[in-house]
Amino acid sequence: MNLTKDIQTKFSKLKINSWCELSLMLPHSYEDLTLKNTIDMGKAQLIDASVESVFRSPNTIQITFYAHNLGHTINGVLFRPKPYMMHQFKVGERDYFYGVIDCKVGNCSMSMPRKISTIGSITPKYKSTLRSDVMLRLVQNNLTLELLKSEGLKEEVAQEILKLHFPTTMINLKELDKKSIDALKYLELFIYMKLLASKRRYFEPLVRVDATYDDWTSSLPFKLTKEQMLTIKDIKNDFAKDVASKRMIVGDVGSGKTMVILASAYMMRKSYSILMAPTTLLANQLFEEAQKYLPNMTTILVTNKTKKIDLSEYDFIIGTHALLYRELPSAGLVMVDEQHRFGTQQRNMLEKLVSSKEKKPHFLQFSATPIPRTQAMIETAHIDVSLITTTPFKKDITSEVIHKNDFSELLERIKKEIAKNNQVLLVYPLVEQSEVLEYQSIDEARGYWEKNFDDVYVTHGKDKHKEEVLLEFREKGSLLIATTVVEVGISLPRLSTVVIVGAERLGLSTLHQLRGRVSRTGLKGYCYLYTNQSSSDRLDEFVKTTSGFDIANLDLKFRKSGDLLRGSSQSGSQFKWIDLALDEDVVRAVKKDLI
Repeated sequence: MNLTKDIQTKFSKLKINSWCELSLMLPHSYEDLTLKNTIDMGKAQLIDASVESVFRSPNTIQITFYAHNLGHTINGVLFRPKPYMMHQFKVGERDYFYGVIDCKVGNCSMSMPRKISTIGSITPKYKSTLRSDVMLRLVQNNLTLELLKSEGLKEEVAQEILKLHFPTTMINLKELDKKSIDALKYLELFIYMKLLASKRRYFEPLVRVDATYDDWTSSLPFKLTKEQMLTIKDIKNDFAKDVASKRMIVGDVGSGKTMVILASAYMMRKSYSILMAPTTLLANQLFEEAQKYLPNMTTILVTNKTKKIDLSEYDFIIGTHALLYRELPSAGLVMVDEQHRFGTQQRNMLEKLVSSKEKKPHFLQFSATPIPRTQAMIETAHIDVSLITTTPFKKDITSEVIHKNDFSELLERIKKEIAKNNQVLLVYPLVEQSEVLEYQSIDEARGYWEKNFDDVYVTHGKDKHKEEVLLEFREKGSLLIATTVVEVGISLPRLSTVVIVGAERLGLSTLHQLRGRVSRTGLKGYCYLYTNQSSSDRLDEFVKTTSGFDIANLDLKFRKSGDLLRGSSQSGSQFKWIDLALDEDVVRAVKKDLI
């Protein structure tokens, strides 16, 4: 896009980079500079008038006009006039003036009249970092259908947007018609997705692999789900391309992402695969699964405690962030599990460690936080996305909102579960007592549970020994008291019940992650949301829904698309026009047009 220096400067002041972005900067109001022969009470309008008299006092200028178009005398008043205003009104001269007209008992007045040089049109008024007249000229002299089309915007959208900048009738911006709103939604998303796509960079892969996986999947003691298979096929196709792939695999809790990780390592078995997990526990679990289902591959677990050894002797290297401080072989595949638990810098560091000049490894990120379908479609502009929305077996979890008067009944249920050798998790909002919060903290509550139950374990985010506590609880515990530290991580096969205290304080996706801790092996599960609120639509909707992807859409609905693409190019961005909870068809249309 060739811009003159003057326009580049203006774009820079407006913090925009394209004509499409300029077109999204709508007027904040319009002035009707057409002549009418009736008074529109209380509204600004144009008069064709002769100045009959001018009276100056210290704080006002009072002018008597004769408005020819209205056949009426009008008294104009300027309050606290600036010096230049004095020269606008000369007795005997006929000109066009603009201001708000009001009439009382036959006397009409115009407040703050001003002289107008161009008439006969409806003129937009802009509020921006540019002066309003400069902004108006920028739009009126430059914004055209051809320019918007040259940036890829489709004609019908561009025409609809231009009507808002070049109106032929007055427009009420608070009551735009559906056509205009749809065009604005499309334009807003088009600009955003185009920006994301421009950030995507392509590199040559360190290795291209035309892999097969049928022999491996058929050797498994269970059948993979259709979506697991489709995701593995996506990855197989990625590995065969001549660009290093970047793909995010988003799967609900218990959807079987581990098998996709193992399938990916299997397909890359002739080169190295590296997997980074956020905790030692998780890395250890993945290592155990790899040993079980990839018996013909040499696998190693790397943590802070692992001795310095030559990692190039292993096909599949699994570790924590300790991997970032080791000498790693140039790997064909890098994977990051629970990617949101690592900073962008850490993820990039791992990729760089195994890259070779301009060549990069294939890069897979796994996330157990389901995202709305609309967001997944948007993300595909800068990274490929696979969604695993089903689970290998249907979990049987009963979810219920409970209150103070349900406590004795809850206690009975907890005792029953422990009697069956099942485990119970109690999640408290805080570790220590708070003046502000009306719920007990772990410190306040633990005494009661430790007195009334055996084998009670306690941990939280600041606990240096939390991994050891969780491991010991898994083997010996009955009741675990914790904060949301257990949201992601260790598998607890005997956990059947979770009680979340102050549930209304947590996001729906966090509640879903916590609920996903129970019933991992087909046990009958229970999730109790304890709240002091008499009613909560959010929690009532949550207990009716079991799919993480439906929860993500609910979350979106309740928080109105707030922090949309966390960790992406516009952290915490808020769309003004598009509502991702409702406008899936718009997202689909923009995605289709951008491909």
